Order: sequence, then structure tokens, then C-alpha cells
Amino acid sequence: MAEREPRPSATRTSTRPRPPKPAEAARRACEQLDSLLVHETEGVSGVTRHEDGWVVSVDVLEVARIPDTTSLLATYEVHIDQRGELQEYRRVRRYRRGAADDC
Repeated sequence: MAEREPRPSATRTSTRPRPPKPAEAARRACEQLDSLLVHETEGVSGVTRHEDGWVVSVDVLEVARIPDTTSLLATYEVHIDQRGELQEYRRVRRYRRGAADDC
């Protein structure tokens, strides 16, 4: 009988890192942005899959005012790579908390 070629192992570990899931990418974006800005993050308003990782829209409280509806917030676009590391960020929008988007 002829010997068979060994099959590739299904349990072989890949050298490529497992890309973060959307919730993990959002969490990492907030954590890393917090370490760079003096303002606190309020939350995430969007997570989009990108060819090299994720683009996360993070809302940040820039100027707290009384009443709270007049506080100034900003949305930052944060690029996270396949390893969950911040690659770049930029502020894309600044607005009052009580203001509605133009539709």
C-alpha cells in the first residue's frame, strides 16, 4: 500500500492575531483615546469594519456646562488595527449636547 500524505492539522495555530470583535474594538478605542485626551469619553456612536481593522466613532465631553444640554461634545474617528492598537484618531465633529443632527 502507498503511504498517505499527512493532512494539515485543524488545530494548527495561526501566526496572525485574531482581530478584535466590534465590542472589543470599541472598548479598546475608548481606552486608548482616554489615555491621549484630557477629556472623558461618553460613549461610542459607531463601529465600522475597515480593511485594516476598525473605525470607531467615539463621543467625548469636551466642555461641561450647566445646564447639561449646553455642554460641548465632539465625535472622534478612531482607527484600530487588527491587533486592537490605535493607529490614528481625529476629531470629525463638535456639537452641543442638546443639538439634533441635520437630516
